[in-house]
Amino acid sequence: MKFSHKAALLAAAAAASAAALAGCGTAKPAGSSDLIIIGANLEMTGSNASFGTSSLNGIHMAVEDANVAGGVLGKKIQVIGVDNRSEVAGAADALAKLAESGVAAIIGPDTSSNVIALASQAAADKIPIVSPSGTNPAITVDPATGQTREYLFRACFTDPYQGRVMADFATGRLNAKKAVVLVDNSSDYSKGLAEFFTKEFQEKGGSVPAQEAYMARDVDFKPILTKAAALHPDIIFVPGYYQEVGLILRQAREMGITVPILGGDGWDSDKLVEIAGTANLSNTYFCNHYSQEDDNPKLQDFIRRYEARYGAAPDSFAVTAYDAAGLVLEAIEAGRSDKPADVAKALTGIKGYDGISGKITIDSHHNTVSSGIIMSFANGRRTFIERIDPE
Repeated sequence: MKFSHKAALLAAAAAASAAALAGCGTAKPAGSSDLIIIGANLEMTGSNASFGTSSLNGIHMAVEDANVAGGVLGKKIQVIGVDNRSEVAGAADALAKLAESGVAAIIGPDTSSNVIALASQAAADKIPIVSPSGTNPAITVDPATGQTREYLFRACFTDPYQGRVMADFATGRLNAKKAVVLVDNSSDYSKGLAEFFTKEFQEKGGSVPAQEAYMARDVDFKPILTKAAALHPDIIFVPGYYQEVGLILRQAREMGITVPILGGDGWDSDKLVEIAGTANLSNTYFCNHYSQEDDNPKLQDFIRRYEARYGAAPDSFAVTAYDAAGLVLEAIEAGRSDKPADVAKALTGIKGYDGISGKITIDSHHNTVSSGIIMSFANGRRTFIERIDPE
């Protein structure tokens, strides 16, 4: 079997994922009668490369599990991964390449800004996009119209939910009364989560006397940390991604700032530990999608197989991507079609899907109903604190 010219171009564009793609066979031309093609538009290089790498691993495992079980609709599934370089422009480029390849659906991007940027083109192309981990509400609901976006879905909780989870934890478990928020002004995710946390924290009687801004790829956070420390907060909330958060945690502790530092799911990466340093992770907490300590047998089986294959424990991005792929395949099976418009329609009807992260239902706004997990660190290892179930 030979690569089509189109698939070869796609593979070249996804050089960072070439090794992973090789394990799934060769892609066939669009319209093939015995192959279903799933696209992956992921942050495989750039500032959020840890997210995309883990997500692609999870997608490949989900697809391989399905293929071993006989495929879907009597067909095998092929993954085509394209690197979006952790950039909005890269995400648009990846979507265009995948749209040309005849994909049934696209999994990713992981980051909110990259997903939101694709909304108009996804609607024009009529290709469903399922973000494994994009949490900003604007992914699935157009803030200008209040209308649910027909072709955009997510396989995780939303920022209003994790903002509430972290505000509840801060006020209830940590007895915090005053918080300073450090926000990445280049990120829809960070700005949105900062807004929702602040609103919930204030509604619970807390005060947020300052919000200090930084930008992606900044490396010196001492000026904003100095301002934060001068306000003597009970906690500092940092809803950012691991690259900058790791530096913030390290520099804060080096400056003698010892108060609890909290954040969201963008912290979940082994790279955070590497950047921050194990000693500087004391008294830090973040909201996540899963815990390795969850005794769900399906999840534990996935963790064992993932570790055997990749030599490390999966992070939440691998878990939510595995479930995102499962949701796409479930929709193809339920709708008896791999045509993108049919897949989008079938996704809206998924209720109680048995994912490795738990039961998943897609609601009327194309969001999923799931639990938030509070995590901390012990000797550099992510540890479970508590689960917060939706009300």
